[in-house]
Amino acid sequence: MNETIAPEFRPLVDAVEAHLLGKRHAISLTLAAFFAGGHVLLEDIPGVGKTTLAKTFANVMGLDFGRVQFTGDLLPSDILGVSYFDQESGKFVLKKGPIFTQFLLADEINRSMPKTQSALLEAMEEHHVTIDGKSHDLKEPFFVIATQNPHEEVGTFALPHSQLDRFLCSFGIGYPDKEAERAVLLGGGSRAAAAVPLMDAAAINTAMEAVRTVHLSPALIEYLQSLIAYTRDSGRFVYGLSTRGALALAAMTRAWAHLHGRDYAVPDDVQAVLGEVCLHRLAFKEGVTTLNRIRHELFSHVPADA
Repeated sequence: MNETIAPEFRPLVDAVEAHLLGKRHAISLTLAAFFAGGHVLLEDIPGVGKTTLAKTFANVMGLDFGRVQFTGDLLPSDILGVSYFDQESGKFVLKKGPIFTQFLLADEINRSMPKTQSALLEAMEEHHVTIDGKSHDLKEPFFVIATQNPHEEVGTFALPHSQLDRFLCSFGIGYPDKEAERAVLLGGGSRAAAAVPLMDAAAINTAMEAVRTVHLSPALIEYLQSLIAYTRDSGRFVYGLSTRGALALAAMTRAWAHLHGRDYAVPDDVQAVLGEVCLHRLAFKEGVTTLNRIRHELFSHVPADA
């Protein structure tokens, strides 16, 4: 896919791509989701670069990085932290968990029990956690990339629809194309210099604020509503897009427009992110749900000029 990223954001994408060859679109989607204030769910087989994307992205954005490897015996306190009684001070002291960071990689989230998954997903929504009845704010910006293995693997617990809805978008990394894989085999990605921060807190806040002010024209709002209505009324899907899903589509549309140097959004922006916003929210009543099938279904029945 041809990416025409705005000049001010191109170095960010280039820096991550130096370590994840040939995955420019996935990197751009991650950057758009970050600027939109959402979280990303990566679903793919092991070994295609999910962790590389997360770690390099955190370095380039200058964010504190934390990682949790989800397992079947992981408890909510292993993520959030725990209060313990300190005999020297005679007070209860909070030992913060790995969630107290700016960028959290939640690796293989569907290997943990639903109760542990919920602890993370509530923090993602509220940007604070409650430990022993006391609320604790998380650092800002707070961004999560969660990975999950295909559901059919042994020892996985599928995330319920209500929790999947908390992720702004979902996509896979996929296999590299022939050219990128050749470069990988020749050591291209591993020889790249260590990623260094290219943004600071002020620049991130400016970009996030600019995304929130990207203009959606009445005609574009009408197009978005037509797409949303089709998911609900066509009878093709088990569930239609929720209001949270509709807001996610608008937010990613704004972020994609800003990433490409515009302060207004066009139908191409909607179409660039629609599949990734809907992939974990929609399921066809019949047959397999895939990114391309969602795109084809919606674009063939809801034209942009309707």
